[in-house]
Amino acid sequence: MSDALIIGAGPAGLMAADMLSAKGHSVLVAEAKPSVARKFLMAGKSGLNLTKDEPFAPFLAHYAEAAQPLLPMLQAFGPQQAISWAEDLGQEMFTGSSGRVFPKAMKASPLLRAWLHRLSAQGVEIRTRWRWTGGAFAFDTPDGPQSLSPKVCVLACGGASWARLGSDGAWADWLELPLAPFQPANMGFVVPWSAHMSRHFGTPVKNVILHAGDQALRAEFVISERGLEGGGIYALSRPMRDGAQLTLDLLPDMSLEDIRTRLAKPRGKASRANHLRKTLKLSPEKQALLMEFGQPLPEDLAPVIKALPITHTGPRPMDEAISTAGGLRFQDLTADLMLKTRPGVFAAGEMLDWEAPTGGYLLTACLATGRWAGLAAADWLATS
Repeated sequence: MSDALIIGAGPAGLMAADMLSAKGHSVLVAEAKPSVARKFLMAGKSGLNLTKDEPFAPFLAHYAEAAQPLLPMLQAFGPQQAISWAEDLGQEMFTGSSGRVFPKAMKASPLLRAWLHRLSAQGVEIRTRWRWTGGAFAFDTPDGPQSLSPKVCVLACGGASWARLGSDGAWADWLELPLAPFQPANMGFVVPWSAHMSRHFGTPVKNVILHAGDQALRAEFVISERGLEGGGIYALSRPMRDGAQLTLDLLPDMSLEDIRTRLAKPRGKASRANHLRKTLKLSPEKQALLMEFGQPLPEDLAPVIKALPITHTGPRPMDEAISTAGGLRFQDLTADLMLKTRPGVFAAGEMLDWEAPTGGYLLTACLATGRWAGLAAADWLATS
């Protein structure tokens, strides 16, 4: 019988196991999938953006209304602590020009291997294909149904996206608590394209300013067969999800009057498309977006080019989202992330009701809440 049970072997669960085992407690990690940290490894395919190296105040602001409950956890384990943690596991880190921090190996697997080696050395036992089925605590396992009675438990079951990687939100039916509804976060949006757009599928649209609600950023995104995807769209996905209009400044380095002056040059026999290309250097994909969303094109094109309204039919399905909002409400947890209705049961990671953009904020908060819950669970064992 282990002192502590961790349900879920993503970054939050493994961090909780790390904290508890480092305090000398016996720890069992139960993971539903055949291998651990699948979403973590998937994130590493694009470089593993671990955190964002920026002053703490703007870093914290990216968590919006969850910033206050997350404050002590991120103060204890913020960007600099995340970097030091990875370096302690033998990973050389570097900071890109945008402040995003990556391992020099540009993947998650070396970091995960080193972490699992440390957990094994600390006596952590990991059981895969152990699916929690509710109760306190029942599992379907390769050896049939099992039931455990740990002294303390940390729930780190993930949110409700990427079910094939382990986060299916099934746990929501077992806690008998009112949850904040799950919603997709950091996701693409559906656009039923006209036929002329097919030649641009997979094309990145660079050097634009995206506006949604009170947010604006210079970024890029991708025209995909299904709609709009990529970093710029993900960063504004929350206001877009909540109904804000997306507009694009297709030429952010030109003023309205500069565009008007250039377009006023004699066109001669050139088509409108060629005129746009020659006078404004408007790329084919930007021209395509202008034709798709700017119809009927007015005589004065400059205002449309500077604020092109984008129509869509809503977010991609939640299971395709990078992360989710919703889950366990902070009001139903103690400051130590213990469920108020279940003493000795803590929660961490994407199970909690918070959301943040991509760019290192997601992983840092998962690690920070896992660390916080693991240390709180260790204190519970020491005093109960």
